[in-house]
Amino acid sequence: MIYQYAITLEHIYISPGHNYFGKPKDGPGLHPTTDVEEVEVRAGRGLVGDRYYGVPAHYDAQITFFAAEVFEALMAEFGRDQLAPILTRRNIITRGVNLNQLIGQEFSIDAGRGPVRFMGTKHCSPCQWMEVSLGEGAHRFLRGRGGLRGRILTNGYLQRGPATLSSEQWLNVEKIIDPLAKPRLP
Repeated sequence: MIYQYAITLEHIYISPGHNYFGKPKDGPGLHPTTDVEEVEVRAGRGLVGDRYYGVPAHYDAQITFFAAEVFEALMAEFGRDQLAPILTRRNIITRGVNLNQLIGQEFSIDAGRGPVRFMGTKHCSPCQWMEVSLGEGAHRFLRGRGGLRGRILTNGYLQRGPATLSSEQWLNVEKIIDPLAKPRLP
């Protein structure tokens, strides 16, 4: 059985260079991160124009997803309503999908130009840079809620706005902000 979910792709972030090498005390790099209206995705390669496009070391993270609901919970927890989800350093900010339940699952997203298939590979563990970009306590709060890493299985396009996610996995959208029960964390 295929389950379909009405979701929203709120943001699509790409950056031509990596800003988070070294230690957080040294500060991030200066490559711009852009919130694009649409991005081309290529099977086995990544997001066209992004820093990890075609980088073999990031095979399991050709694309990263993060739930807007988790970001909002983080902001509420620490009273930081002035921050934006661009600081999470994830590619796609979603609304309406429990990303943790897509680990190890194939799914597709149709944002209006045909479905693109993905494989949810693993949890996006937060790193110490989250303390720098999102503030003290963010690293701990995001353990088990850091988002989803994925492989791109088919070519296509994603665009901001309403979309349909299809999966053989039933997703409990009431538990979007719940952390993984036993995440593998550093």
